Amino acid sequence: MYPGWLGYLPVMILGLWGSCAGVAWGQKVVLVDFSTARETVPQGWELSVKTGEAHLRLVQDNGKQALQMRSEQASFALQKEVDIALQKAPFLVWQWKVTELPRGGDFRRSGTDDQAAQLIVAFSSSRFLSYIWDSTAPKGLVASAPAPLFKKIFAVVMQSGEQGLGNWITERRNLIEDYKQAYGDAPEVIEGIRIQINSQHTESRAESYWRSIALTAKP
Repeated sequence: MYPGWLGYLPVMILGLWGSCAGVAWGQKVVLVDFSTARETVPQGWELSVKTGEAHLRLVQDNGKQALQMRSEQASFALQKEVDIALQKAPFLVWQWKVTELPRGGDFRRSGTDDQAAQLIVAFSSSRFLSYIWDSTAPKGLVASAPAPLFKKIFAVVMQSGEQGLGNWITERRNLIEDYKQAYGDAPEVIEGIRIQINSQHTESRAESYWRSIALTAKP
């Protein structure tokens, strides 16, 4: 699930969004909007490839631009370091679509830990939440996921299996409440955001699409 996060976060990148630290009530903080992007790797983001070859491109989908990510026994991600206070904008909102699931993918076992789409949020160098579309694990499940030594990842299964496959879905999550459920206390900031696809463990294929990711004051 987690091929490494820039080392991790040796230096916070400030200034990408005015550091995003001060967010007025009611303001929407757009982390990425692929409908208006000119590059597959937008400014401030980085492509990270763990295994295989990264297949990603901007495509037209129902008259609107989106990012297509396709994995053929590969694992890669787009990631960005941020410094965003959550008290004024705790809701994570994103649009995604999955068209092909990794065969037999299931995050609960390291040998099948493949997903067509993951949105990973870093709260520190050791604590993460991963919102996933899993092939097998049931929708609504929140559980610990495989992670490197000294790091902790809790996965939230947003979608599961073929239900909804091929349809655009808008997701909304309260990051503060999800973090409390996973770790027991309240977070103050997020330090990184990552979108990922992988199918190397199951030696299969996967495909997903992304439109935008934002933080908002209201769901």
